Amino acid sequence: MDQDLTKPSELVKSFIRKASLKQEVYHKTLEVFGQFKTESEGFISRNQANVGKTKYPLLFEFRDRGDFQFELRFGSDILIFMMHTNVFEFPRDHKVMKTDYIRQDKLRSYCGNIMIFNFLSDSFKYNRPNDLGYLIGRLFVNRELHYFLEGKREVGMPYNDFPHARLNLKTIRSVIYSSILYTINFDLLTPPFDDLKEVTQQEMQSQLDSMSIRTGKRIGFRFQADEIGPNGKL
Repeated sequence: MDQDLTKPSELVKSFIRKASLKQEVYHKTLEVFGQFKTESEGFISRNQANVGKTKYPLLFEFRDRGDFQFELRFGSDILIFMMHTNVFEFPRDHKVMKTDYIRQDKLRSYCGNIMIFNFLSDSFKYNRPNDLGYLIGRLFVNRELHYFLEGKREVGMPYNDFPHARLNLKTIRSVIYSSILYTINFDLLTPPFDDLKEVTQQEMQSQLDSMSIRTGKRIGFRFQADEIGPNGKL
């Protein structure tokens, strides 16, 4: 017989179950994010000396931005890792919801979320608020540390077996390295000439005053989505 949720005691029990689940997922995700932070800082530290031997000074550093954000700065790029403080569930039509792993226990579909963004370092250096950044990956992790990574091909492709994939330090390092490699190969392209050939005096003065020329790696081009979609296809 179904529970009578109109009774205060049953409502409280339902609240406790759901809230406790979300707290468990949150703390597991926070633990994972801390591991991402530690591994990223270690990567920079271990390779700092080699980067310092180059002819020209190269940006290569780790910046801790608090409990839920950190940055990797290298060359002309910044990778921002950000943990969302809320817990999410996959949509009903997402492919992971159709797996036996979820059918056996629907609570496994509740996940924390860690996002990876790529920005140009000059966007922050010169305070260009109109510049574009790109979400290159987002990691979902549940209370059992099973994970699913959506992202660009190089970032997300190897990490989308949610029922069997369980996070460990080797996987975390691999996600960090894949994100860096993707960013290195994701080059800044010049916009089409015809998009820039006319400019008013006011626009030029504004650009000179505030460095407000909007810049992104694919500005002026249609940025084709190549992430793994909800049906698992590219």
